[in-house]
Amino acid sequence: MDPLDKLVAMANQIARNLAHDDDPAGATAAHIATYWSPRMRAQIAACEGEGLTEVSRDAIARLGVRHAD
Repeated sequence: MDPLDKLVAMANQIARNLAHDDDPAGATAAHIATYWSPRMRAQIAACEGEGLTEVSRDAIARLGVRHAD
């Protein structure tokens, strides 16, 4: 599994674990913002949603992270 695939899997797992929250995407975004490094957040933004669940994709979008071209 390459590093990006691992980050996608991690984001999806976080989203599943926070599915009970009133705002699962918000809770997922908050978790990622708190515990992931800026580099990890930039890498997940680079996947442009590929492989992410709807909640994970929304969470990443809420972070407002832009990947380097």
